[in-house]
Amino acid sequence: MTTEAVKLEVQPRTILGKKVSQLRRAGIVPVHLYGPGIDSRSLQCEQRAVLRALAQSGGNTPIVVNVEGESGEQLTVPREVQWHPVRGNILHVDLLAVSSTQTMAAQVPITLEGDAPTGTLVTQLIRELTVEARPLDIPGEVVVDLGGMNPEGGSVRAADIALPAGVTLITDGEEIAVRVELDRGPEEAEEAPAAEQGGAEAEESE
Repeated sequence: MTTEAVKLEVQPRTILGKKVSQLRRAGIVPVHLYGPGIDSRSLQCEQRAVLRALAQSGGNTPIVVNVEGESGEQLTVPREVQWHPVRGNILHVDLLAVSSTQTMAAQVPITLEGDAPTGTLVTQLIRELTVEARPLDIPGEVVVDLGGMNPEGGSVRAADIALPAGVTLITDGEEIAVRVELDRGPEEAEEAPAAEQGGAEAEESE
């Protein structure tokens, strides 16, 4: 399944260096566009538009950049976002130009869906998978269906998680992503060590 790219309208930027603080006070974010095969560009964009694009991208969905007054568009991915440590507003954004036909690595979040079998406990050991694919083929998420888990317990490896066509897993396939275990309950958990201790004492008395 092809991912729908996020759109972002930007403008050429003439204010550089320390003077960019003037832009930030006006709610404008400095943007740096760079990458193989293109000239590095100093751009700018209204902060709300940048925030919306970054939220929709999630860090792995491509952002299509359109420069005001110019024809054509550039496929990009966010590479670095600088935030103000106190106010929380964006100070600067770096966008890396990419080709729609070349593969790239990305981190894709793992989403748990459905209800685990009654009487079990679920532990999610990793929150994302590293995959490789063309930019528009990278999924926004991958899903683990808890409803299909064994009621006696079990685990889901990274290799067990279904990926769309054209997406290759980079994360170690044997790495455990999700584990489901029987909920022994506090009473049973307390009784088990006591029983083990009793057995040990019996062996010592012999």
